[in-house]
Amino acid sequence: SRGLGDVYKRQIMICGGIFMKKTALVTGGSGGIGSEICRVLAEDGWQVAVCYKNGRAAAEALVSELKERGLCAEVFYCDIGDKDSIDKCVAEVRDSLGFVTLLVNNAGTADIELFTDMTDEKLCEMMNVNLLGAMRISRAVLPEMIREHSGNVINITSVWGEKGASCEVAYSAAKAGLIGFTKALAREVAISGIRVNCVSCGMIDTKMNGELTKEDVRVIVDDIPAGRIGKPRDVANVVRFLSGEGADYIHGQVIRVDGCWI
Repeated sequence: SRGLGDVYKRQIMICGGIFMKKTALVTGGSGGIGSEICRVLAEDGWQVAVCYKNGRAAAEALVSELKERGLCAEVFYCDIGDKDSIDKCVAEVRDSLGFVTLLVNNAGTADIELFTDMTDEKLCEMMNVNLLGAMRISRAVLPEMIREHSGNVINITSVWGEKGASCEVAYSAAKAGLIGFTKALAREVAISGIRVNCVSCGMIDTKMNGELTKEDVRVIVDDIPAGRIGKPRDVANVVRFLSGEGADYIHGQVIRVDGCWI
C-alpha cells in the first residue's frame, strides 16, 4: 500500500505542474449548485474532485472549462447511495489528487408528493442519498483528516430541514437529519482540528426547481424579503468562506442562504 510520502509526492507535480496541497471532494459536482462550488474552490487554488452519478457529460465539460483556465479539477464517478461506490471514489481521489482535506456533501435528490403516497423504496432512497450517503462518505475521509489533525466538512442542506415542507416530508426529514449530523459531528471532531458546518439553502435557481411555473416563482419571490430567488453562486460563496482560514473558529453552524425567506 502507498505510504504518506508516496501520496504527497503525487501532489507535487499534478495539474500542469502546479504545486498544491489542498484537495476538495464535491459530491453532486455536475449540478447547478455543485458546479458553482467546484468553480469557486478551483479559483481559490483547490484541487477539485468533481464527483457525479448521472451528469457525466456536465462534469467532464466543467473540468474541461476549469483546466482551460489553468485550474485543477478531475472527474470521478460516485453513487452517494452506495457504500462500495463511495469507498472506490475516495480511493481514486486519494490516488490521483491526494488526501481529501475538504469534503462538500452536496449530492441530493428531491421529490414532491404526499407522504402517504410515497413508496417504501422511494422513502429509503430519499434517506440513503440525502442523509446516509453524506454520513458514509464523511466516515470514509475522516480517518485521514484526524491523522493529519486538519480537515473540513461542509454539508449542503435545505431550509426545509429547519422548517419542514408539506409534500416534501421525507426530504425535509433527511435534511433535518443532515443538520443534526453536522452539529453532532462538529462536537466530536473539533478536538482533532476538523471543522464541520452546513449551508441551508432556500429557493435556488437550479434544475431541481425547474418544474415550477413562472407564476409559482412569482408567488415565492413575493414572499422573499430580498426580492429574488437565489443563485448557485450565492451558495458557493458561503462554501468559499467556510473553506477558508477566515472561518477557522466556526464549528457546527447552520448558515442560511435564503434571502430571509423563513
